[in-house]
Amino acid sequence: MVVKLIARFTYWLGLVCGILAVITRLANALGFESMRVMTRGNPFDFRSFLDAALLLIFASMASSLYARIDS
Repeated sequence: MVVKLIARFTYWLGLVCGILAVITRLANALGFESMRVMTRGNPFDFRSFLDAALLLIFASMASSLYARIDS
């Protein structure tokens, strides 16, 4: 039950991060300096959202596969 909840949560959060990555990349391509927040040395930009989306989608796939094998 908990594994399925983790799979759903990471899927939707990964989807939201993917959409935010596309939106911030389009804004960047149009010349808007969006999401240029400096953290300890590195800017927080669309690539951060893209990396988070990939990580969360892979975690969702691994969780759902584990839930199928475990049940």
